[in-house]
Amino acid sequence: MDRHLSELIARLRASGGDYDDVEVKSAAGGLPQSLTSTLSALANLPGGGTIILGLDEATGFRPVQLQDPQALKQGLAHKARSFSPPVQMTISDAEVDGVPVIVARIHECDPSAKPCRIAASGTAYMRGYDGDFPLSVLEEQAFLAARRPPLFDRQPVTGATRADLDSDLVETYLRSVRERDPHGLGRFSDDAELLRRAGVTLPDGTPTVAGLLALGVHPQEWFPRFVIQASAEPLPTDPAGSRARNQTTITGAIPRMLEEALNWARRTFDTSVVSAPDGTVRDRPAYPYIAFREIIANALLHRDLDHWSAGMAVEVRLRRDRLIVSNPGGLYGITVDRLGRDAVTSARNARLIAICQHARSPETGARVVEALATGIPIVSDALAEAGLPPAHYIDSAIRFTVVLKQQTVAGAYPGNGLNETQLRVYDVLATGTRSVADLKQELNLSAPNIRKALRELRSRGLVEQLGGKGRPTTYRRLPE
Repeated sequence: MDRHLSELIARLRASGGDYDDVEVKSAAGGLPQSLTSTLSALANLPGGGTIILGLDEATGFRPVQLQDPQALKQGLAHKARSFSPPVQMTISDAEVDGVPVIVARIHECDPSAKPCRIAASGTAYMRGYDGDFPLSVLEEQAFLAARRPPLFDRQPVTGATRADLDSDLVETYLRSVRERDPHGLGRFSDDAELLRRAGVTLPDGTPTVAGLLALGVHPQEWFPRFVIQASAEPLPTDPAGSRARNQTTITGAIPRMLEEALNWARRTFDTSVVSAPDGTVRDRPAYPYIAFREIIANALLHRDLDHWSAGMAVEVRLRRDRLIVSNPGGLYGITVDRLGRDAVTSARNARLIAICQHARSPETGARVVEALATGIPIVSDALAEAGLPPAHYIDSAIRFTVVLKQQTVAGAYPGNGLNETQLRVYDVLATGTRSVADLKQELNLSAPNIRKALRELRSRGLVEQLGGKGRPTTYRRLPE
């Protein structure tokens, strides 16, 4: 097994599931139909992705015996031609734990031809952190909009006036500019001229999109969905039927939204009591507040502002084992693998970033952003200090998602804990339906042990029973 594949398998086994750019299928029963949507999604994904056939996610990515590898490779190549434009891929043979597998590298579709669609239906898919999703009409427009330089933050806000700017935010902004940039933008003594030259307003006093979002009294009057929608999964102690807790919609200018998002986190994140080396005792949140703040700031500042995304919000979802923050608009001028590694400060909304460098919270005086490419390193350091896994960043080209996870036991996966008998039964069922008698003969195991193994496999949702009640009883492995 080559080094790259070896590292990839180790990463999959450690995480217990697929990554956004990797799809794993056992393919023991043939080429899965679900690969059709996956091929479209990976072709639309920045950087493309990888499909591995011959590994079983349910048993910790153990290899399975492929019945006809050549037919699988031919099937993949045939599927690739059923897209518009055709999916480009490189197929190769490899081995995992001494067992043959098939690795298909799916190349990213040329941006000028995106989105890649299924030719027969015209449907295009995008990759999410938890699956493949059909693109909506608006999302398809995002691929077309991405071909142009993003300048939406410089546009005037029709109907808005200087009176729609928050006087407190403007005052702290002007003070910061004059303190931090006295020989540049700060040298203009007239407030109106400084705001105009900074791109907060136009010559007639009309606020720009960037100016209103950063310093407005209530930007949502013009941009109803420039909000943060936050909610948490119900706790086991919550009343039956509860769908969410601490659900809220956060509005206001960016500095105020950022502070309120932190207040929501303080109310919502679980905390544990920890002892410091000096003997002091303090509360530790499930996720570091400083990491959460940086992620939210990035989501607000780098979200897409074009017309296609006007109906979309920044979303925060707290689940029992993870925190998910998502915003419309993919990365701009950088790729996921370079995040936090290069001192790259490219910005989708350059004018908005420039204004927010000097915008401050009126409550705490904290700056919104430094624009020094330090946000991702701050997140990484905070998570490491808290003993949490690194953040997982997902760029689907038209949406960017950050996933923070709680620490899990290495090797945890849906099939974790299956004993040798259960694994042997599960592997045999990959090749077809069997009765207990069939399994007894093939595996040379006792019927009680086989039935016990089948009960466990059924309880995990890996196997289903067919027949019964006067009819022959057989078992089959559930399809992917």
